[in-house]
Parts: sequence; structure tokens; C-alpha cells
Amino acid sequence: MAGVKFSVGEIIRHLRFGYRGVIYGVDPEFSLSDAWYEEVARSRPPKDRPWYHVLVDGSQHPTYVAERHLEASEDRTQVEHPLLGEHFESYDGRRYHPRNVH
Repeated sequence: MAGVKFSVGEIIRHLRFGYRGVIYGVDPEFSLSDAWYEEVARSRPPKDRPWYHVLVDGSQHPTYVAERHLEASEDRTQVEHPLLGEHFESYDGRRYHPRNVH
């Protein structure tokens, strides 16, 4: 996908909150509701830039994050999340490999 910094399977770190996670979806621009944006996206990141669906390490929930809040994680240890198996089939020590969806 042109114009995106990260791809599915990459391990990232949130710049402000410090959590790690793995990207399981990429939107070239914001795709949730305006109500969600108004309530959750308090720093008002741009809607016309990429946003990422992330499984948060050590959490039970996924999250949705603007690209400007993310960086590649230097910590390559595996992410712990109950939904990993639904989205990924393997981990090679650097990145997760998505399941083939038919």
C-alpha cells in the first residue's frame, strides 16, 4: 500500500504510551466513525494519513492508532495477545506472517 510506513506483521511501539504491539491491519486513511474519532482521538491526528489496527502486547483488546504515534519497535520479543492466532500463522524473530485468507 503506497504511502504507509508500516505493514501487517510488524512490531511497533506507541510513542506516547510506550506499549508494543503487532499490526494486523492497515487503512490508508481513518476509517472508523466520526463519533469514535471525537471521543478517542484526543490529539486529533490527521484523518487523511494512514491508521493501523494493532494487537497490544499483554492486553486482551486491539486498538486503532494513527501513524504519527508509532515507531518500529527495537524489542523483537514475541507479542502476547489472545487474537494472534486468528491473524498470524508464524513469527520468524523479526515479524509475524499473516494467515492466508481464502
